[in-house]
Amino acid sequence: MSDTTPPRRSLLGALRASFLTGLVVVLPTGLTLWLIWSVIGWLDGWILPLIPAAYQPEEIVHRLFGPDVTFPLRGVGVAVFLVFTVLIGWMARGFLGRTLMGQAELLVDRVPVVRSVYGGLKQITETVFAQKEKTFDRTCLVQFPREGSWSVGLVATSPKGEIAAKLPGKDMIAVFVALTPLTSGMLIYVPRADVIFLDMKPDEAAKLVVSGGLVYPATKEPLLSK
Repeated sequence: MSDTTPPRRSLLGALRASFLTGLVVVLPTGLTLWLIWSVIGWLDGWILPLIPAAYQPEEIVHRLFGPDVTFPLRGVGVAVFLVFTVLIGWMARGFLGRTLMGQAELLVDRVPVVRSVYGGLKQITETVFAQKEKTFDRTCLVQFPREGSWSVGLVATSPKGEIAAKLPGKDMIAVFVALTPLTSGMLIYVPRADVIFLDMKPDEAAKLVVSGGLVYPATKEPLLSK
């Protein structure tokens, strides 16, 4: 046998390699399904207790098919939440809905603590879901936490109001620097000239931060001329 012939992999080594390959395939799918299943269960546990007992899914099934019949009813709370939210949104877009919402907000404004909590949550919700203006649609590199150290950031809106008036620079932008594993972060205002904009998408930047710098977005190689 030639000395250059690679040694045969042992049975234990082959099983180990197959096991690691299987983990790469199984773990992302399994964790994704487990996360979706857990979120659906959490929503069901939060929403179903709000439904009157006579209209609980199990009671309806028992009335229609008998007390001994059982069906997997996981996800009913999510469906109820979606239908309820669509109906509320449809009503809120009408004249009567806008009037009722205005009266309710006037009532909330009279309660000191509730007013602050509701106002903050409403502003965050409108920013994220209403999409009145694009936010976090670009990524960048910014020097943080000190000069010479660079962090990946998400570009937010330009400063407004009192902050815009009192910032020393004229052309400033807000950058959200997320911290691994994306459980918190810092909002900083920096001059636009000190920011390096990236072609990386926000979801790719989030994966990079969550993985602690292990998962990089796939680079697009330039096409070679024939």
